[in-house]
Amino acid sequence: QVQLVESGGGLVQAGGSLRLSCAAAGSIVSINVMGWYRQAPGKQRELVADITSVGKTNYANSVKGRFTISRDSAKNTVYLQMNSLKPEDTAVYYCNVVVHMVVAGTVASWGQGTQVTVSS
Repeated sequence: QVQLVESGGGLVQAGGSLRLSCAAAGSIVSINVMGWYRQAPGKQRELVADITSVGKTNYANSVKGRFTISRDSAKNTVYLQMNSLKPEDTAVYYCNVVVHMVVAGTVASWGQGTQVTVSS
């Protein structure tokens, strides 16, 4: 089983910045994709950004130029730097990872979610 620990959410004014972190732990052989999703009230969960094991990144159009995803492979940690935040970025942000584990093989796991609230 993969344990994901998220941190960094909170309340910020529009135009401000936040940095989210997600650390993965467990009997992990390797991590393929690490990403962030978000879900606003009444809306479906959507991809914000993800990053592959070789550093290829992918962003939702709504966050391009404002958010930056990065990973520290030595720490099995993924980060999301969020700048120029807008009220419409308000959501619960979830970490998602796809990992190869010693016994279980390829596993996709979700974090518990962290609330990001942007006030206008």
